[in-house]
Amino acid sequence: MSISAPEIRSRKRRNGASPIVMVTAYDEPGARYADAGGVDMLLVGDSVANVVLGHTDTLHVSVEEMCHHVRAVSAAKPNAHIVADMPWMSYHISDRESVRNAAALIRAGAHSVKLEGGSVRRDVVRAVLDAEIPVMGHIGLTPQSVLAFGGFKVQGKTLDAAKLLMEDALVLQEAGVFSMVIEAVPPIVGTQITQALDVPTIGIGAGPDTDGQVLVFHDLLGLTNRKPAKFVRQYADIGKAITDAVSQYASDVRNGSFPSESEVYANPDELLN
Repeated sequence: MSISAPEIRSRKRRNGASPIVMVTAYDEPGARYADAGGVDMLLVGDSVANVVLGHTDTLHVSVEEMCHHVRAVSAAKPNAHIVADMPWMSYHISDRESVRNAAALIRAGAHSVKLEGGSVRRDVVRAVLDAEIPVMGHIGLTPQSVLAFGGFKVQGKTLDAAKLLMEDALVLQEAGVFSMVIEAVPPIVGTQITQALDVPTIGIGAGPDTDGQVLVFHDLLGLTNRKPAKFVRQYADIGKAITDAVSQYASDVRNGSFPSESEVYANPDELLN
């Protein structure tokens, strides 16, 4: 049985819980390897638009595409909790449509959904929760707001902005989210929001005091073609390993060393006569 939303809900560090580890996943192999690495949560993120589909933002992915990737991640049958991002415009038009889209992600294999925004999302959070679907919040730098923000910029840098983020966090908690991502804020803001909430926070560029951390799979493995954000720590250079392996394969084909005798099927005797 995978880790449940109530189990995640109970994971506050101040109560003695260990930090929550979350990483993105977009397909069965990625989910399988990440789950074997011991993560608590797999986020099928709309960041698939950036790191898999090659877009410059997360606005160019649909509910149907997200369901496709959720099904692939679910096929790994991970122990980790699967949370699926609700993509841009899937929860902005009406509560009814939001619930329908959230349900599609759950039917595809997610255990919960994540949506971006603060106080403005209170009603949609409640509507989705009324459908018995757990909801994770996301405040701070919300990538679906890139056009309104004028780019991917650190949030909460002034006293007024930090107060608004705190208000958003408290509203989302009151609405019923089981956890909350805080992205790209000064560490003191991440700390203060974490201290104020009873639900766990998961930081990405929000300092060391949140209740957990999340990174994009392709960022931590060195699989992207862009400069990583300040908060990214790259743990491997799998991209170079892939290039080296394919280069060696290409060389072996061209010089005739692949396939070798051990890599072909035996000829039947009757075909040799």
